[in-house]
Order: sequence, then C-alpha cells, then structure tokens
Amino acid sequence: MLKTRHDTTDKVSVTINGQKVEVPARISVAAAVLSVRDGATRTTPVSGDGRAPYCMMGVCFDCLMDIDGVPNRQACMVTVANGMVINPQEGASRLGDGT
Repeated sequence: MLKTRHDTTDKVSVTINGQKVEVPARISVAAAVLSVRDGATRTTPVSGDGRAPYCMMGVCFDCLMDIDGVPNRQACMVTVANGMVINPQEGASRLGDGT
C-alpha cells in the first residue's frame, strides 16, 4: 500500500456512485475513488469501456467525473469535501447543458 504524506485520521463523508463512504480528508477525489471501488471514473464515449485515473496530476484527463453535479471535473485535481457527491462520467458530457 502507498504511504500518505499527511495525517489520515481526519475523515470526511462523501457519496461515491450512490454509496456513502468515509475517506481521509485532504486527498483527491481520484484517490478516494481508487480506495473504495474498482477505479473506473468514466466510460469512453465510443466503446463505453471504463477508464481510471492514470497520471494523477491533471495531464491525461482519464479521471473525468461528475462532482457535485458538474461534469468534466478532473478528479485528480479536486480535494474531497464533506458531503461531496461523486459519480462516474458516462460517455461524453458538455459543460452547461448537463449532457
């Protein structure tokens, strides 16, 4: 298991794909998702195959998720917050119209 750089005793409650879970505070949404499910954060628009975070630093865009109702958010660049609702992004989404 990877070692964290900060104290993980503080927890926040988030909902990931309909499941309420507690995760360490101050970690990225991508890290939280990887710690509680299979890792797929989105599906591709063409084949529907699952994709998971790859670079964890905002370069590859494989971690796009719907976070608090906003699609196309890079999960590796967003820090978890108490009450956050996190869902996988299904296919392509456009900002502003919810599709």
